[in-house]
Amino acid sequence: MWLARLALCSILLLLAPRSMAVDLEHRIDIAAGAAPLKAFAGIHVVELATGKTIYHLNQDRLFLPASNMKLFTSALALLRLGPDRKFTTQVLLDDAGNLVLVGSGDPSLSGRAFPYQKNAPMGPGLAPIEDLADQIVASGVRRIRGDVAGDDRLYPWSPYAPSWTQDDALRDYGAPVSALSVNENALSITLQPGEGAGDAAGISLDPPLEYYAIDQRVATVARGAEAKIRLSRQAGSRQLLLWGSIPLGHAPIVETVAIDDPALYAACALYDALTRRGVAIAGGPVAWHRSAADDYIAPRGRVVASRSSPPLIDLLRVMDKVSQNLFAELMLREAGRVARHMGTREAGLQEMDAMLAGIGAAKDDWRLEDGSGLSRNALVTPRLVTRLLAYLNQGPYREQWFSLLPVAGEDGTLEHRLCCLAEAGSIRAKTGSLSRALALSGYAESKSCGRLAFSILVNNFSAPSSEVRAWIDKIAAALLE
Repeated sequence: MWLARLALCSILLLLAPRSMAVDLEHRIDIAAGAAPLKAFAGIHVVELATGKTIYHLNQDRLFLPASNMKLFTSALALLRLGPDRKFTTQVLLDDAGNLVLVGSGDPSLSGRAFPYQKNAPMGPGLAPIEDLADQIVASGVRRIRGDVAGDDRLYPWSPYAPSWTQDDALRDYGAPVSALSVNENALSITLQPGEGAGDAAGISLDPPLEYYAIDQRVATVARGAEAKIRLSRQAGSRQLLLWGSIPLGHAPIVETVAIDDPALYAACALYDALTRRGVAIAGGPVAWHRSAADDYIAPRGRVVASRSSPPLIDLLRVMDKVSQNLFAELMLREAGRVARHMGTREAGLQEMDAMLAGIGAAKDDWRLEDGSGLSRNALVTPRLVTRLLAYLNQGPYREQWFSLLPVAGEDGTLEHRLCCLAEAGSIRAKTGSLSRALALSGYAESKSCGRLAFSILVNNFSAPSSEVRAWIDKIAAALLE
């Protein structure tokens, strides 16, 4: 009799994992049943302990990933550059008398706090430039015979991916990519109502550096009216046009715009900082770019100032937690430069292809165009995303990788999502959002199946984005059971 009972117990133990997986699959089915109207959705869920697929829906179809693309770029940077890598920015005084600010691909020349701190305020955006200026003066430089040059030639000047739009280029999320980036290649314009109706609105800049010529035509209107602010810039120009209205008593309105030529902006910032310190400069601020057809020749001269970035792992954590596009594009180019000796988007994507092939992904599972996910031409399958997640989960940088992702209900782009669940902290995932694409991919700690890798990609939906996000979150919550 005891042998029969032992055999029955053994059978039940063997069936239990399968039963739990079936139950989880059923719960996901229920959660996924109310799909947003006319949406194209893909889902893939993998039990990491066994490698078994728990749930799948269109897992082999191609989807626009939006900022889920940063998962691939983070993995590439971590695997090819290492978590401890730092970028070093130098200022040289060359033989021709030019003061050269040499870009290294460092994205941290800003007032952002490192390591990542939830809700940490931004400090002065030009603080790193001010520090370099102090070092320059301390080195004994009192006169510059030539120009102040912003040198971004480490990466060929090709600031935008092909499918980025002119509207993208106007805003901070579409800031141009340059090896010399200051204040994340953006500035903020604050508008506030004047003293009376009919007065021009007040305007201020952050950082307070006059780089653009601003044609300000925003008028103050009667209290209670609707605020209407419009902004435009002609491609290739350094003139911004602001127009519209702001009512009396209205809170200040902040418009954040991209800087068209980051190397020139950096040169202008350093020029301004030095003149305020009494340094005499014969020339002016200039930008040094190069094309992909030209070889890179590193500038030579006496080093008069330098600055090192935080470790790469801290840069990646900010990139993924807040979904910072410029960081991702710089990481893509740096990986291409280190692995293929060319700091271009194309070289980075070639190395990305090699990485994905190296983890056993099928070539038909991706078509990539940038590192950030702003591209409207990038495509991936949910199966590819979970394959990447599974690979990094068992790799040498597992804990560092896991720390990069936003924590549901706690920080980053998931701070206010899935926050009503006691288990919300058991989901770490990267969000993605474009006008026709929403995504959530990462890890869930399931009570029944242990750690799961999941990818939920939704394209071409007609429902409001808020409804689609709620549907995605419902599925993610089901994974915790």
